[in-house]
Amino acid sequence: MPVNVYEGMFILDSNRFARDPEGVSGQIPKIIREAGGEVLVSRLWEERRLAYPIKGHRKGTYWLTYFRLEGTALAGVRQRFQLSETILRTLFVKVDPRIVDTLVQHALAGPAALAAQHQAASRNLPTVGVEEVEEEVTEEPLEEK
Repeated sequence: MPVNVYEGMFILDSNRFARDPEGVSGQIPKIIREAGGEVLVSRLWEERRLAYPIKGHRKGTYWLTYFRLEGTALAGVRQRFQLSETILRTLFVKVDPRIVDTLVQHALAGPAALAAQHQAASRNLPTVGVEEVEEEVTEEPLEEK
């Protein structure tokens, strides 16, 4: 069976994550490895207010993970995550093999590197390894109806 790369986005219970960040987030790579998978990147994305309550929670901690796993094993992994009390919601997306390296590098860089790139761009400073894209924006007056 072919091994695919997946992106997993998890919404974790913020209260439990605040008390035990290593324990709560550590169960994600543990479950993937137990299923025979390989974790490429696993990191905190952000904590934010949810658009609607999930299992009675109004806030969630988003956790991003990229991993390799056989396609047939994904159903078992998904079921294990659904049974977890600390994971409120999951989403798995199969990643196109052509962009795996780019996505993993982007995830490894984290929010600090992205903030530095945005800050450098706002000051018109050159950034290393970032291609600049020029976009022409034209403003047209809105018609009154």
